[in-house]
Amino acid sequence: MPSLVDRLRLSLSSDRKPVLAGDQDFGVFGTDAKLDFVPAAVLMPVVRRPEPGLLLTTRTANMRNHAGQVAFPGGRVDDVDDGPVAAALREAQEEIGLRPDQVEIIGLADRYQTGTGYAVDPVVGLIDPGLEFVPNPFEVADLFEVPLAFALDPANQQIREAEWKGRMRRFYVIEWEGRMIWGATAGMLVNLTARLA
Repeated sequence: MPSLVDRLRLSLSSDRKPVLAGDQDFGVFGTDAKLDFVPAAVLMPVVRRPEPGLLLTTRTANMRNHAGQVAFPGGRVDDVDDGPVAAALREAQEEIGLRPDQVEIIGLADRYQTGTGYAVDPVVGLIDPGLEFVPNPFEVADLFEVPLAFALDPANQQIREAEWKGRMRRFYVIEWEGRMIWGATAGMLVNLTARLA
């Protein structure tokens, strides 16, 4: 039977359409469908273990956008970047000290458009356990690992509602040991789950 990482690698080569194209799938709440989205990329670091883990960060409370939220390392694609993979690797190095040569890229997951105007390409990569990270204190409050199987289990992906900018908004939430993974980060994991189904 193929491992979860083998299944993930195979699923990223399929042309399956995403379940969620972005936050707008839950209703318009501040973005125009014709908006020019800013290109961005995140690294989804999968830790090589018998039971693989998924490395996530908690953003610092002083961030201008998404303060205190759980996120993948990443950010906008700059002119100096040779596409989303280069951007995701650069951002991971800047945010957590993960060098590009420490990551084995296994594929790109489905692009996700955020309500804040970004079109995010998730880059899935494998990293070895036991790496020492150096979080950027201005961007990353802490790092933690969640079991990949837990994050990709539909039973752990719940839809919640909350008011945002005067409208009710629906979004996915994955709770792990008192931490809440939600919004675009959870949406990208929901899409990845659908690819494995």
